[in-house]
Amino acid sequence: MISAKALDAVLDRIDRDLDQSLERLFALLRIPSISTDPAYSAHCRTAADHVAADLMSLGFETEVRPTGGHPVVVGKASNGGAPRVLFYGHYDVQPVDPLELWETPPFEPRIATLPDGRKIIVARGACDDKGQVMTFVEALRAYKSVTGMLPLGVTMMIEGEEECGSKHLFDFVKDNAQELKLDLALVCDTGMWNAETPSVTTSLRGLVYEEVKLTCADRDLHSGLFGGAAQNPIRVLSRILAAMHDDKGRVTIPGFYDGVPELPSDIKKDLAGLGLTADQFLSQVGLKVPAGESDRMVIEQITTRPTAEINGIIGGYTGEGAKTVIPGEATAKVSFRLVGDQDPDKIRDAFRAFVRARLPADCMADFKNFTGAAAIQLPFDNPALTKTRAALQEEWGKKAVTVGAGGSIPIVGDFKRVLGMDTIMVGFALDDDRVHSPNEKYDLTSFHKGARSWARILAALAQS
Repeated sequence: MISAKALDAVLDRIDRDLDQSLERLFALLRIPSISTDPAYSAHCRTAADHVAADLMSLGFETEVRPTGGHPVVVGKASNGGAPRVLFYGHYDVQPVDPLELWETPPFEPRIATLPDGRKIIVARGACDDKGQVMTFVEALRAYKSVTGMLPLGVTMMIEGEEECGSKHLFDFVKDNAQELKLDLALVCDTGMWNAETPSVTTSLRGLVYEEVKLTCADRDLHSGLFGGAAQNPIRVLSRILAAMHDDKGRVTIPGFYDGVPELPSDIKKDLAGLGLTADQFLSQVGLKVPAGESDRMVIEQITTRPTAEINGIIGGYTGEGAKTVIPGEATAKVSFRLVGDQDPDKIRDAFRAFVRARLPADCMADFKNFTGAAAIQLPFDNPALTKTRAALQEEWGKKAVTVGAGGSIPIVGDFKRVLGMDTIMVGFALDDDRVHSPNEKYDLTSFHKGARSWARILAALAQS
């Protein structure tokens, strides 16, 4: 257990060491570890070695372990019987294209000042995910410097393929499950609610992605000769897809809402208190009226409710000019974001049954599945969540909100299904950090107070 006096000394060390912390972050940011481009493979290895050496300097037993792609850095530091946590992050970054839109070279990190006076760190990876990872590392460094040890047992797992799908990480976790199965996972690849309000991501939506192809005639037909008599697969497909939602925005597929929970009243009240309006959220993309379930808040629609979306329709003639045909086939790509205990297999089967039940004569459907992953929900009564929220409130002076993420972080699902661990997801990214875009940035406050926040969280988690 960390005393209040020891924690104050750790926080003071983080404050006094900020300039040196930035130098260490800048050294990592200078490595162009672009994982998706084979031309940068050697740089990815350099980044892995750099992270490993930094962890070794903190007393971690560290290895750079090979995979079928870029290596994974694993570092272990034990602390007797204290809770043991697995921290996950990644050292790889996105490509920098288009290079000409960068104000300065993307791998030459710098401090800049925004018009509103905020100081920011600018570089590829400043936020995603090197800056976020280093907030945790700098918190650990301060503990080692002040107390000579970490407040709890920590295993670091820093991968190098997150930006290209983590395609080798899932097997790595399964192959090393006995070693990686600890008490709790920590993930930093998330963000703040806003620049003053910290948040903990408590759910990730699952995903089912389907492709459906309808075939009618055995070839494209002349619409002047066959129009009015031949079945048109685009018309059939459009009618089926349109039937997936009612006038109130609810999905009409039978059984779709099985396993969808209601939020606890106090959590729903917290979300309502954030005051996110449809105009605030949609105006940034030129829209005004939310299209989801009409009896739900916008923040529910985008984070904690399931969705069915049509991602693309292909069929017939789409080239320049006119070609009067009735196509022989039409295809749609459809995705479902899942929450709670929705079963990906049942959702897939229900969608296929929904389509088949609406097929007219002379029409056949074929399906292809691209992915199926269940949602992840951290129990709201999880003691680690309660401690984390309290620690964040101490640092930021505002209640830490619990929010769901509309997207997915697939490895978090493996932490639960393969390792049996819940995950606390805390990050300090902001909406304007230009992640994956030119001139990516990370607020200096996010970096500084992020390290202080992790110091407080680790102390809280170490309490019995």
